[in-house]
Amino acid sequence: MVDMLAKDQLGRRGEATAAEFLEQAGLRIVDRNWRCSAGEIDLVAVDGTTLVIVEVKTRRSEDFGHPLEAITAGKLERLYLLASKWARAHNCRFSGFRVDAVSVLDDGTGNPRIEHLRAVV
Repeated sequence: MVDMLAKDQLGRRGEATAAEFLEQAGLRIVDRNWRCSAGEIDLVAVDGTTLVIVEVKTRRSEDFGHPLEAITAGKLERLYLLASKWARAHNCRFSGFRVDAVSVLDDGTGNPRIEHLRAVV
């Protein structure tokens, strides 16, 4: 139980770190942890006229691989589905959308290492 709480706290901290990073890069965060029957979107952002679905992967270390290695083809497919569901649920029209991924390596001892990949396919 304690490990799960620590993992959840790390994940929430990573999502907050990613949101701040993206906002500093000029994106506008419009939703967090949106859920529907098909799954969850960590962050929803707008970049100009583009809707951006953001998957955040946070780890304490790379002991079990790079955080972005956890984004499988199946997960990516689900994120594209979730993008259309989010846009429909919010009656939004954008010129397009993309899926971005942000990895946050945060061992708690210093500044987290953040990596942002745009338009993951």
